Amino acid sequence: MAGQNKRSDQTREATCLYFSSPGPQNTVATLKKAAQRAEELGIEDIIVASTSGRTGWQALEYFQDKNLVVVTHSTGFAAPDYQEMSPEMREKLIKHGAKVLTCQHALGGVGRAVRKKLGTYQLEEIIAYTLRVFGEGTKVAVEMALMAADAGLISCQRPCLAIGGTGSGADTAILLRPAHAQNFFDLRIMEIIAKPLFWPPQKEE
Repeated sequence: MAGQNKRSDQTREATCLYFSSPGPQNTVATLKKAAQRAEELGIEDIIVASTSGRTGWQALEYFQDKNLVVVTHSTGFAAPDYQEMSPEMREKLIKHGAKVLTCQHALGGVGRAVRKKLGTYQLEEIIAYTLRVFGEGTKVAVEMALMAADAGLISCQRPCLAIGGTGSGADTAILLRPAHAQNFFDLRIMEIIAKPLFWPPQKEE
């Protein structure tokens, strides 16, 4: 039939960058791919996970003219009263145009306290484990979008690009429509821009 393979105006093609293994060695490639897609789509809000600040600093090179939000671990995540990003790095990121967010993890917090004390999982950690079927970076990216929206650093009225990683660095980038934590089920993952392939399957720890 004539025109059978003609693409509809309501569809679009986009490539995904797949890594053979997860980890920080994928950081530069992830940031480059994310920056390219942000320019193609006109995305203004960029969220990047960064524990020490190193990945956030690298991201500044690629997102100079964007609303770049660098999300840290919550204070106390590694040890009581301890913040893994130094005050010097925080100041450096802010000075060069980034916003730095430190707050309770949207998919942890009090629910994690219940699990540690009583040995039973709560809803938010079950959601986190479900998101991890796409990879740790996807879970991180979704969680950061909730946190940044609740902090008023990004708008829920327009798509944003969220970049996370597995352990450290960056290996995952997704385009999503953010939502506040109380409206979690309104969040939508729109595109997978980069992620680890996870093949062959990893062994259970």
